[in-house]
Amino acid sequence: MVDLDEAARQLRLASHDAQVAFDCIGLGEMNRAHTHAVFARAAADAAENALRAALLERGIPLTAAAED
Repeated sequence: MVDLDEAARQLRLASHDAQVAFDCIGLGEMNRAHTHAVFARAAADAAENALRAALLERGIPLTAAAED
């Protein structure tokens, strides 16, 4: 069974890294901002994959909007 806690954890990581990227931009630290933006994207993608797996495991069809 897919653990939804992992999806939630990944979303928290994505949120944190997005905030750090935002703060780095304000400080003019573009390399660090880019690094954290990439980390945020990776965590968001991992959360999406976990949610998709959980939905499919439960037999819940994905909507057309969710498949884009």
